[in-house]
Amino acid sequence: MKVFRLSRKKYSKELSGKGASYSVNRWNSKGTEIIYCASSRALAMAEVAVHLNLALIPNDYLMIEIDIPDSIEIEKIENGNLPSNWDSFPHIFSTQKIGDDFINQNNYCVLRVPSAVVKGDVNYLLNPLHKDFKLIEIVNSYGFSFDQRLFK
Repeated sequence: MKVFRLSRKKYSKELSGKGASYSVNRWNSKGTEIIYCASSRALAMAEVAVHLNLALIPNDYLMIEIDIPDSIEIEKIENGNLPSNWDSFPHIFSTQKIGDDFINQNNYCVLRVPSAVVKGDVNYLLNPLHKDFKLIEIVNSYGFSFDQRLFK
């Protein structure tokens, strides 16, 4: 399966999860290394765009294509198994606990979660500590620029 990640150029060479660990996010608390990926290029763009300052759009983004081998089992979280306010902002502790537990229990390498940005779409969280993580690889990356009409 191919998943996508939009990243600043200086962070695009490796998949480590360190960037996510520096802050509190929807699916992890501070200190938890996890890698956020999207099911499509469009979702990867939307997930990043919601965090951008419209006046200062960086021009050094790369779209990263990541291959997850079919042999890797994926844990799935469905909307019905989440609290009613799972997609609220600021992020709630219960979704952060889900991601933290996913990493700490280390039973799966990939967790499929619903997108809070695009309802009906899904994101994939990667566990860089799992034994199968070494099978996941970046297969392509290329320059990406945001269409300026998005920010008018």
